Amino acid sequence: MENIITKQKLEKYFMITSSALKKVKKSVIKGKERFAEEIIEMVSNYLSDAEYFKKKGDLVNAFAALNYAHGWIDAGVRLDIFDVKDSRLFTVK
Repeated sequence: MENIITKQKLEKYFMITSSALKKVKKSVIKGKERFAEEIIEMVSNYLSDAEYFKKKGDLVNAFAALNYAHGWIDAGVRLDIFDVKDSRLFTVK
């Protein structure tokens, strides 16, 4: 079923968001470092929350935290804080 959060689906999104985070850390646009740091911190915090919920067996909140994390990344991409072109990992223009 598509509307069930499985451990496999959760792991897939952990991998996607972690990969996206690694790429944006290397793709900060010059002059936007302060904004990038703030976004990267928020993403890291939400990833940590997702891990916490996963360990507790709360897959719904883990998945929600992952979505917030990736939303922060995509916001940074759309606001031209990160220079990335990978439409598989990011919402690019």
